[in-house]
Amino acid sequence: MTPSTTTQRPARRVVPTYFTTLDGVVEDPQWSFPYWNDETAAFKAEETSNGQAMLLGRKTYEMFAKVWPDSQDEGAAYFNNARKHVISSTRTEDIWQNAAFLPGNASEQVAALKARGGSDLVIHGSISLTRQLIADGLVDELRLLVYPITLGKGRRLFDDAPAAQFDLTSSHATEKGVLALVYHPKTSQEEEA
Repeated sequence: MTPSTTTQRPARRVVPTYFTTLDGVVEDPQWSFPYWNDETAAFKAEETSNGQAMLLGRKTYEMFAKVWPDSQDEGAAYFNNARKHVISSTRTEDIWQNAAFLPGNASEQVAALKARGGSDLVIHGSISLTRQLIADGLVDELRLLVYPITLGKGRRLFDDAPAAQFDLTSSHATEKGVLALVYHPKTSQEEEA
């Protein structure tokens, strides 16, 4: 087989991850707390063990910088210690720790990060950034925890999102009714078939 016909894992993957309601709300997921159990913890642990780097938009970075440094949450060590790649043309000063700021076109910056190789780039929050990277074909895996509630209002991941197709590669329903879903984008060849 020629290299162009083999399926290979990218040198570095972009992996957005979200808590979402049945009606698609991903904003401020404090509503997810009552559903937390060992199964959801294990799903989230896969992301933190495989992706020791984060990719964040400026607003999410600034929000996280106010919360995580003093947090006693079990995920605090990951969030505080992980390398943070922040897409921002305005921020240059690290107000948290271990951050690098990437000015200019987000997709160009992310494509360059992927080309350099390294650990996965996990996106937490940063809804607009995720939408842009989906549109530009730079997302390699999408991880969703879908909660059995509706909120009726709040920011949704796929409002004004580009058209895209995904294959469901893993699914699991937790005891509390949360769906743990992993999707991979279809390639243009798969979409044409």
